Amino acid sequence: MFDYNESLEQARQRNINDALLEDIGKGDWTAMLVPDDGTVSAKLIVRQEAVLCGQAWFEGCLKKLDSSAQVKWSYDEGDLMQANTTVCDIVAKPRALLSAERPAINFLQTLSWTATITREHVKAIEGASPNPKGCAVLDTRKTIPGLRQAQKYAVTVGGGKNQRLALWHGILIKENHIAAAGGVSAAMKAAIALNSGVDIQIEVENMSELQEALSAGAKSILIDNFSLDQMREAVAVTKGAALLEASGGVSLDQLKHIAATGVDRISIGKLTKDVIAVDFSLRVQ
Repeated sequence: MFDYNESLEQARQRNINDALLEDIGKGDWTAMLVPDDGTVSAKLIVRQEAVLCGQAWFEGCLKKLDSSAQVKWSYDEGDLMQANTTVCDIVAKPRALLSAERPAINFLQTLSWTATITREHVKAIEGASPNPKGCAVLDTRKTIPGLRQAQKYAVTVGGGKNQRLALWHGILIKENHIAAAGGVSAAMKAAIALNSGVDIQIEVENMSELQEALSAGAKSILIDNFSLDQMREAVAVTKGAALLEASGGVSLDQLKHIAATGVDRISIGKLTKDVIAVDFSLRVQ
């Protein structure tokens, strides 16, 4: 059943097919009220300042129903859109446009929000880190089911970086794995023995576990719910021997202070799990 790792392009096509299937099903009765000959023109307008993300999903929905549809974008992917401006102009068959409208905008409003809030978090730590390698803002696996690849793509559009894409993409040893394996050292030993070819990261909850993880050969450590003082101590103890990633209920207000401790990365679940739709409006001319 689970015999391959899905690529971004495969995920995008699945997203588009799923969205159109759930919305249109056997047919769009309301779209049949309008003639299907010729074309109509429409404008997509954004009602608030936001980072544009999801062009390929938007166009994919439209062109799945009308392969000859034309979309002329006023902004590039990743651009900051200004409120009440035209995002794109569309020429398409009437029924195709009306049937694709909601699924297409659903993708754009969701992915643009993720890109926007990620950009906000990335900017919040600019210049704050004493780490010569800088400090990266990362996402998590707390995503909308079925939209993992899309949302993680949106994080990169916003200037963030991806934690592991999925379970197949890396080993992250968390507290339950450690408990089941018999401790930090035992869990690290078992992970290394797998010879998986993927990165290994282990979560620690105190300085003692951090020391044990380093002794066991950990090169990437997740320091969960550490205080700022504990983070600074962890950086001093680690001395660059392993990547340090802070996590655990990180708020925007805390972000700059966390980056200032010198950690390498900060992972933030709200980038993909606390979704607010960006306001778009499509108007047929």
